[in-house]
Amino acid sequence: MLRMVTIGVYGFDGESFLQRLRHAGVRLLLDVRQRRGVRGPMYAWANSLRLQAALARARIAYEHHPELAPTTELRQLQYAEDARQGVGKRSRRELSAEYTRRYTTEILDNADLTPIVSELQSRGTTALLCVERDPEACHRSLIAQRLTEQHRVTIEHLRPL
Repeated sequence: MLRMVTIGVYGFDGESFLQRLRHAGVRLLLDVRQRRGVRGPMYAWANSLRLQAALARARIAYEHHPELAPTTELRQLQYAEDARQGVGKRSRRELSAEYTRRYTTEILDNADLTPIVSELQSRGTTALLCVERDPEACHRSLIAQRLTEQHRVTIEHLRPL
């Protein structure tokens, strides 16, 4: 059985993030962010170089997959919908229908997920990383859904305790 987890940055500190990954048996983290930085001092640990160093110390491999990241235009589309609904990025609960449609057709439909599935077979539990706390509010849930539908990957969404 192929298994993958997803995880966001919000709601974790650096140590609790690593603990959740270790507890889930994660051996490889796939960063699907376009910009690999997070604003604010409480999330400085999640900025690319610091995160990669912490993962290396925890013996978790790291790969950046920018081909799965939403474009700036797509992110702006979601931000506009968030503003229309009066929700902030950190409090969003779901993706807009238009963002979902466009991310799927513009990014996901053009992505070859087979190499990721192959890594699952050889490396064990892999995590998809983005920033949002709730997977339903993040494009990583769309990637996970595609992996489930087309490759029969079992997905667990890791959330802060």
